[in-house]
Amino acid sequence: MIVASLAAVQAASLVLVALFGTMVVLARDPLRQVVVNGAYGLLLVILFLVFQAPDVALSMLVVSTVGYPPILLVAIARERSPGPEQGSEEDG
Repeated sequence: MIVASLAAVQAASLVLVALFGTMVVLARDPLRQVVVNGAYGLLLVILFLVFQAPDVALSMLVVSTVGYPPILLVAIARERSPGPEQGSEEDG
């Protein structure tokens, strides 16, 4: 009974990870992709916990939800911010 319910939870976790992985790839807007990637990371954490790998789950939690999204958001903000105008510096 417990083995069957554990197999169902494992299968559901695998399906959700596959679905969200596809959603990350199909997201066109970079900000939406960052958000979906964060949710994908949380689902991977749950998957690793279901498959009894808590050390990998903890590492994935730190990287995918705490470290990676802020770095991407800063990179996107820097890319979208107006930089110095070209031609405004004098060639010497």
